[in-house]
Amino acid sequence: KEVQADLGIGYDGDADRIGVVDDTGEIIWGDRLMLIFARDILSLQQPDQPPPVFISEVKGSHLLYEDIRKRGGKAIMWKTGHSLIKAKMKEEGAVLAGEMSGHMFFADRYFGYDDAIYASCRLVEILAHSDHPLSELLSDLPKTYSTPEIRMDCPDSVKFKVVERLRTIFQDSSTIRAPYPIREVNSIDGIRITFTNGWGLVRASNTQPALVLRYEADSQGGLTQIQNFIENLTHQTITQIISS
Repeated sequence: KEVQADLGIGYDGDADRIGVVDDTGEIIWGDRLMLIFARDILSLQQPDQPPPVFISEVKGSHLLYEDIRKRGGKAIMWKTGHSLIKAKMKEEGAVLAGEMSGHMFFADRYFGYDDAIYASCRLVEILAHSDHPLSELLSDLPKTYSTPEIRMDCPDSVKFKVVERLRTIFQDSSTIRAPYPIREVNSIDGIRITFTNGWGLVRASNTQPALVLRYEADSQGGLTQIQNFIENLTHQTITQIISS
């Protein structure tokens, strides 16, 4: 804001993860950044070409997957983790994969690995060809409310048991009083519960004695209800398993 920049870009130590803020100083999280790249790739897709494949992780917004499919792409939700995403990308022949953490894997016009410097060049290219600032590139998306990644302490010896117990509970949701009707339970990596107005995720961390949680909903009130419901149930489950 101080220098009226069009965007701000940062890298991690080995420049394989990118962080971006827009012209208003707002953070562009990994799922939204990936959608900007995906829209650009899809805008150049020819009608006689097969649908390009895009891969992201279970922590990503439902808007990412829905928007890619609406524009003619194939969107695959996969497990969190640099090596897991990269392997799935190769298996599916994906043109782009991305994670909330800022890893962006370009096979479109590039070599298929996560190079944050290259990703920043692609973003600058998109802005150079656009009549809109970065803050407006996704302004047509529905408004949603989401949390950042939340970590809940949970011993390594227990965390996978907790996720498995929660999976069993949600697959037979007649035993619980959810705040909203449940549409889908996805167990590709942990458990992602989709309600009529949002979703919540609980998965075991790959690297820490912790559970990773994230939520998104179409209203702030809905977000709070989903988060409170899932976190209370998760705390209860941890306590029950540890004490058993």
